[in-house]
Amino acid sequence: MGKIVIAIDGYSGCGKSSTAKAVAKDLGYTYIDSGAMYRAVTLHFLNNLVTLSNPKEIEKALKSLEISFHINPDSGKQETYLNGLNVEEEIRKMKISSKVSEVAAVKEVRKELVAQQQRLGKNKAVVMDGRDIGSVVFPSAELKVFMSADLLTRAGRRQQELQEKGEIVDLEEIKNNLSERDRIDSSRKESPLIKVSDAIEIDTSNLTFKDQVAQIVNKAKQIIEKEKSYAGNHR
Repeated sequence: MGKIVIAIDGYSGCGKSSTAKAVAKDLGYTYIDSGAMYRAVTLHFLNNLVTLSNPKEIEKALKSLEISFHINPDSGKQETYLNGLNVEEEIRKMKISSKVSEVAAVKEVRKELVAQQQRLGKNKAVVMDGRDIGSVVFPSAELKVFMSADLLTRAGRRQQELQEKGEIVDLEEIKNNLSERDRIDSSRKESPLIKVSDAIEIDTSNLTFKDQVAQIVNKAKQIIEKEKSYAGNHR
């Protein structure tokens, strides 16, 4: 009782993952990084030289795929593991960013990961972010959020993230990468990026990180209270 699913969708670089992590921490919920899952598949495909137009190669690679999340005891942060190896740093690199939207557009990849994500969220009390969480993975999520921000703001944030990890990338290259990812994500046949009608939209261009987290947490708490009240009245 009082547990809900929070689905956060939106464009690349508008702070979905960091916001979702903070919201989950505030509510004591589990955070599931669907973007990291697609990035891990992309790394797996690159490592295995998978041709995206070859269904047999895709099927074979997906059979040898195992993605899991573990908390780093030193940092307290959640990290992504691919077939038992910590790939958290590797999957955040530009070489993965430049390929992930193409891999995520593959029907078989989406089918496999959506099934995994739905299993992870079946007991509720989860926050998941991505491109199709409110539309496909959890269409009945109690709270759906669509995050956006202007392209220059998003590129600046992504550049800072990369710099903090020691990767120096030109701002124009990042803008082009984000723009291309937006195009692929919004126009793909399988689970395109859309804002569902019952999602609340948050433009983070001029919001502080604290404010965007607070907006979602407050909305979630209102819904949780409503759920508890409804359950109490229908005993």
